[in-house]
Amino acid sequence: MNRNKREKEYYSIDVGDSTFTVLKRYQNLRPIGSGAQGIVCSAYDHVLERNVAIKKLSRPFQNQTHAKRAYRELVLMKCVNHKNIIGLLHVFTPQKTLEEFQDMYLVMELMDANLCQVIQMELDHERLSYLLYQTLCGIKHLHAAGIIHRDLKPSNIVVKSDCTLKILDFGLARTAATGLLMTPYVVTRYYRAPEVILGMGYQANVDVWSVGCIMAEMVRGSVLFPGTDHIDQWNKVIEQLGTPSQEFMLKLNQSVRTYVENRPRYAGYSFEKLFPDVLFPADSDHNKLKASQARDLLSKMLVIDASKRISVDEALQHPYINVWFDPAEVEAPPPAISDKQLDEREHTVDEWKELIYQEVMDWEERTKNGVVRGQPASLGAAVSNDSHESSSNEVSSMSTDTDRSQETSAGPLRCCR
Repeated sequence: MNRNKREKEYYSIDVGDSTFTVLKRYQNLRPIGSGAQGIVCSAYDHVLERNVAIKKLSRPFQNQTHAKRAYRELVLMKCVNHKNIIGLLHVFTPQKTLEEFQDMYLVMELMDANLCQVIQMELDHERLSYLLYQTLCGIKHLHAAGIIHRDLKPSNIVVKSDCTLKILDFGLARTAATGLLMTPYVVTRYYRAPEVILGMGYQANVDVWSVGCIMAEMVRGSVLFPGTDHIDQWNKVIEQLGTPSQEFMLKLNQSVRTYVENRPRYAGYSFEKLFPDVLFPADSDHNKLKASQARDLLSKMLVIDASKRISVDEALQHPYINVWFDPAEVEAPPPAISDKQLDEREHTVDEWKELIYQEVMDWEERTKNGVVRGQPASLGAAVSNDSHESSSNEVSSMSTDTDRSQETSAGPLRCCR
């Protein structure tokens, strides 16, 4: 594409405190969130004829940490294709050459709310179990390709008013083949699994613990383990669940074991005490879902020893979840990761810049008239609005560190399916 033609395809507009330079197909830009990784706005896409979310990454290669996270997120999002994982609709840069490359824009589905808003709502058992089922389906799809999300939290799970759910934000995801330790500080504190807090390395069930914490928060209406730092986080866990067994202690390295063994011992509380019936909705006549089933699932997810924690597959078969079981959703083909050295890669900032630029150019090569060639029909399956104006209470399909979007109202969730 020649320089003049490329320039004519773009226009610049101030969005909040930032200037977005985007393709002319995107109109009605409105700020809806910001954070360390970028600024997010809603827009109307005149090619796809739907509302979308656009995330601007300004100089994603400004340092090695940001660059690696941006590269990992982009590569993984190009690979995944599941109804419960956010769809990547477009990637572009207004800059014309590698030397000029400064900004990258990710275009994704726009959703109505994240779970931060949903947690404040009174959910019946159908909605609660269906949201959990979809979350587990999305995680299973990632795990099938050896991808551990590592940073599941309410602001990283988004929903539509029809109760459809999608997982997003893969900047911290890791492929399980690497065996790298998962350092505690990169994962949002309240949802960190014990093995992450204690530096024991990754376990596939690390994501299950996070789902258990999220489920507990949806039931209680408040965070279950609100630690002020990673040490306090561990204390909050053992105060409520009890000091772990000696069998678990022996799995810790010596210095960590010494610290853990020197903490006061706690008996913990029963799950009937932690989650009494009064916290749950009335038992369901339609699907026979009960508080006792929900509590049982929580007791199997919130297990300190990852080797004894319920797996994703087992959770999908649990009576509280399997009422929604659909093989097409549960057993969807796993994403094919093209970059097998995704996590081992170490590069200079300039090398990261070139790798990210190549990924953007690869996307442009795969597009025609703004629509991805061969894109599965399910990728952009979110409900689209008839209006060309983005609703003020729609929430970005991309999480932000500040989560400004939480100030909006989620609105009622309609019936499941």
